Amino acid sequence: MIQRRNLLIAGGLAPFLGACSRLPDTVKIGVAQPLSGPLAALGKDMLAGVQLAVKELNEAHFSVKNQAITLEVVSRDDKSDAATGKKVAQELVDAGVVAVIGNLNSGVSIESAPVYAAAGIPQLAISTNPKYTQLGLSTTLRLVANDDLQAKAMASYALSNLKAERWALVDDGTPYGKALIAGVQALFKKKGKEAAVAVSLDAKTTNFDDLIAKMVAAKADGVITTLADFQVEALVKAMAKAGLRDAVLLGGDTIKTNLLPKMDMPIRAVYSTSPVIEPYEFSAGRSFETRFAAATKQEVVYGAHYAYDAVHSITLAMIRAGSATPAKVLAAMKELDLHGPVTASLRYDAAGEQAFGTISVYAIEKGRWASVMRTRDWD
Repeated sequence: MIQRRNLLIAGGLAPFLGACSRLPDTVKIGVAQPLSGPLAALGKDMLAGVQLAVKELNEAHFSVKNQAITLEVVSRDDKSDAATGKKVAQELVDAGVVAVIGNLNSGVSIESAPVYAAAGIPQLAISTNPKYTQLGLSTTLRLVANDDLQAKAMASYALSNLKAERWALVDDGTPYGKALIAGVQALFKKKGKEAAVAVSLDAKTTNFDDLIAKMVAAKADGVITTLADFQVEALVKAMAKAGLRDAVLLGGDTIKTNLLPKMDMPIRAVYSTSPVIEPYEFSAGRSFETRFAAATKQEVVYGAHYAYDAVHSITLAMIRAGSATPAKVLAAMKELDLHGPVTASLRYDAAGEQAFGTISVYAIEKGRWASVMRTRDWD
């Protein structure tokens, strides 16, 4: 009698257990990027890359363990603000996302990381501050090289390749900018070079009167900065007005948008270092640019191809794990060499850093950013 009763109970539970093991019909992928404010163009570019990947995967009838799954994008505007980013992170956790592609700003990524970690949700950031993966959290993953390497690239390229003697080092007051310029300054000293001017500003200012006065007094003929594109646009105009037309400027990845190449450059030259490699530098990049333009009616502005590949790394991890559970997806992402359709290999090391990260140097030539050199072996 007892045996028969146990069999009845087991039989009654069978449909329930089957339902529990079944994959969801819809899986949500979170996006946390600046969709308003000065960096909106960059954040919207990242979102568009995610949306294109999801659209194509849904059209191809994406499946896991022979079960069709519809992918859904859940996006939030972090406004490039750390407090907003933390709030947005909780909203995405509550929405039940399997992973999050965010954030753009290092300060926002660092602030929101503990929220995702508490829920066991993978966070794929294009932020570059090394502290992001040094938080001791298992969920922090980086899509590109970090600023330890970018600082080496900036200092090395400036001192070895650019014809300037007196450098002004200018950060934008953000965790990203302050850490990157501090790294450059340390490498300058290591190479026996002192900055002629060192100034910390903010991420919004376009009034550079005080900076220009210091540059003129120091006879600075070179600038290394983490200011954003719209700020550098105002800065180079102010430099030219002050008679610094023969100066050269080297910026970080936030100036490598389509804004500066469109202007009539009033100083000698503008360069950018970036861990965000241009699509055309990858063998599959041209095809991606064509599909992206057809789908969005716009060109790639920043890292859409990295966001696109991030989606594919998430879905490939789901296939390998046979699950849409964030913890299992995270484990698969860390264990596998994931293939990015555009950027190729996406391998994360134990800390969540990109194993194949590299830094390119770009120069504005004929109205576009042209690649000058690319390596991971900066000294």
